Amino acid sequence: MTSDHFQGRYEVELKYRLHSKSDFLNTLSQIPHEVMHQDNVETDWYFDRPDGSLHAENKSLCIRTVEPSNIQLWIVKGPEPDRCEATNIADFSNALSMLDTMGFEVVLKAQKTRSIYFVEEFHITVDSLEGIGDFAEFAIMTDDESKLPVYRSQLEALAQQFGLTDDALQTKSYKQMFVESRAS
Repeated sequence: MTSDHFQGRYEVELKYRLHSKSDFLNTLSQIPHEVMHQDNVETDWYFDRPDGSLHAENKSLCIRTVEPSNIQLWIVKGPEPDRCEATNIADFSNALSMLDTMGFEVVLKAQKTRSIYFVEEFHITVDSLEGIGDFAEFAIMTDDESKLPVYRSQLEALAQQFGLTDDALQTKSYKQMFVESRAS
């Protein structure tokens, strides 16, 4: 088990809504896998400029804390759908202060409970979003953009082992889901 799973400029990610988290975990127990962590609480602070220009450019800037694993990340996604970079940060408060100094504002604070598993070179996250539902993300990160279509096919095949089909595929980001749930 290594953090190499999270290295790269691109991320192929397929997200599925789970009808039964327990059935999903039962299937996972039948497949060789490693556990990175289980039932951590992730808190995401999403930032944008006052004019909303990051959102308009299809970019996302997030600072994440993971407890009790004591992980702190700076995450940038977009503008391309598969573009994603993350790096560890040592001082969460200082990172928040730096973003504030540069004129960024918190536009959303959201929490989820997440477990991360490794199946071969892929990582699977099982997420619970209060009031929204349970999800599984099948993903891999890479610096090789030419591998994105191959990885997408391999991830689809892996998801099929769990009985997941295109009907359960989710194209909205968690950020979009949180915003929509708060608007209703």
